[in-house]
Amino acid sequence: MLVDSPPVDSPPDAATAPGAPRRRHAVRAAGLTASLALLAVVAVLGIAVGAKQIPLDDVWHGVFHYSGSDTDVVIRDVRLPRTLLGLLVGAALGLAGTVMQALTRNPLADPGLLGINAGASAAVVSGISFFGVTSLSGYVWFAFAGAALVSVAVYVLGGTRNATPVRLALAGTALTAVLTGYLNAVNLMDSAALDRMRFWTVGSLAAATMPTVTRIAPFLVAGALLALLLARPLNAVALGDDQARALGARLTRTRVLAMLAVTLLCGGATAVCGPIVYVGLMVPHAVRALTGPDLRWILPYSAVLSPVLLVGADVLGRVVARPGELQVGIVTAVVGGPVFIYLVRRRRMAQL
Repeated sequence: MLVDSPPVDSPPDAATAPGAPRRRHAVRAAGLTASLALLAVVAVLGIAVGAKQIPLDDVWHGVFHYSGSDTDVVIRDVRLPRTLLGLLVGAALGLAGTVMQALTRNPLADPGLLGINAGASAAVVSGISFFGVTSLSGYVWFAFAGAALVSVAVYVLGGTRNATPVRLALAGTALTAVLTGYLNAVNLMDSAALDRMRFWTVGSLAAATMPTVTRIAPFLVAGALLALLLARPLNAVALGDDQARALGARLTRTRVLAMLAVTLLCGGATAVCGPIVYVGLMVPHAVRALTGPDLRWILPYSAVLSPVLLVGADVLGRVVARPGELQVGIVTAVVGGPVFIYLVRRRRMAQL
């Protein structure tokens, strides 16, 4: 007589085990800590490495014991503000890209999708050509105003109450086309404006000064805080309008605040450095593959790893072209393009 043996319980799946969420949280926290350590290393390299080789003792002296020597001037007045601006702008671009990808539910979206870069560029060329603005401290406000106006226009054209990701993207694309045509027309008619715009449109941190950093920092910090506070409602928006409403999300308010955050972040970053590509597109996409779709982790990771990429690219541009340098916008385009193609072509591409 055969007796049935008692059923043997299968081991719990690792993803559904009781301690799995806690382990995932610990792994993500450890990864974020490691990313912060990497950011600190890159920041030190941004101050210590440049077209001119300076011993580390002199770098330390220039930062903490400024005496006015030529080396101290290079460290304190050139490399330090350049690195600080790179940290701020990198974090701003990463956060703006993350918010844009969540807002449009498109993992390949970037801040330029809503025409913010085009708005900033058009405002800058208008200030140069029609108002005689020649300094960074002057046209930074034109760029910021242009980005803000385009953001409002996109939201109005996309439908203030029934705006959808597709409508916002189409409105941004249409405005980008119009503004690009205007930008090219002004540059063709005004050679002086074209000469002044060349350096800005490449994307560079080389013109950074401490007054520039202090002027733009409040806008970037405000945009960063707003983006981080929107993590939960953007998580709901990323699920789709119907599910977001079922979860109690206020879609209109969330989209308005998200566009305000993108305007502050991308508008301010573009104003001081020009349109820098791939940072806001590539980093959030890569981070999503590490952390999953939860924006409560994607946003902090992007805020840390994006400046790692930007400052690292700036340091690389100073080293490979000594005694000259390559602008950071060129380096991010050359390095970021192939890397981003690799990420997109991976079999397990991260999805929203």
